Amino acid sequence: MLSEAQQKFYQDNGYILVEGLISAREAAVLKTECHRLADRLSRHQNIDATWGSARDTFSEAKNTRLLHCHNVQFESAAFSRLIVDERFTDVASQLIGSPDVQLHHNKMFIKPPEKGSPFPLHQDYPYFPHQGMSMTAAIFHFDDAPLEKGCVRVVPGSYKNGPLPHDSTGSHHLSPADYPLEMAIPCPARAGDVLFFNYMTIHGSGLNTSQEARTTLLVQFRRPDDLPLTTIHDSRGQGMMLRGVNRT
Repeated sequence: MLSEAQQKFYQDNGYILVEGLISAREAAVLKTECHRLADRLSRHQNIDATWGSARDTFSEAKNTRLLHCHNVQFESAAFSRLIVDERFTDVASQLIGSPDVQLHHNKMFIKPPEKGSPFPLHQDYPYFPHQGMSMTAAIFHFDDAPLEKGCVRVVPGSYKNGPLPHDSTGSHHLSPADYPLEMAIPCPARAGDVLFFNYMTIHGSGLNTSQEARTTLLVQFRRPDDLPLTTIHDSRGQGMMLRGVNRT
């Protein structure tokens, strides 16, 4: 559970890195699961999720890759156990102010060594706008994520400004001229750490230039009574209760 100081930091900044939420040993097992899953999927489909806007924004991203998979709980029971783990759901409950935590979706990301794709700065709101502010992301780190691996960057306090104008071509990133990646502070993490942030918090990540992969799982969750404004971004598994019950 988060301390009062941690909760205040989140309220002030719209993000918090919870160190060691799972053990490094557990993270290593889940990293292996991610890479095995990527190997299986890549045999019969393209799993590169690099944004076209990332290639346009970052000249060094022309030949990069970003391996991904949605709804990994349907691929491996290890992830099913993780997203309902009380160490995670108790923190999620505190952050959204509800005993009931509902899944929106999740995505595995692997930034390959030396060519892991970056993300321009953006808010998550345009992808799945909701009536309230409860939609929150949690990024589980399954290996260390220093700056050179393209760790997540955030703009503290930016969630308080509400939705901002985004690129309308589909990538929904903020203007790189007005919001360069360098304006956001890096959030380096260790294996087992989890970064939480509100879906209005401006964030992005850099290029992985290291010789090791960066392996993460993004989990988006909400209050069950925080309803979507549109039906975009429907996802298999959406509405699964991670904690508590659906009282709507």
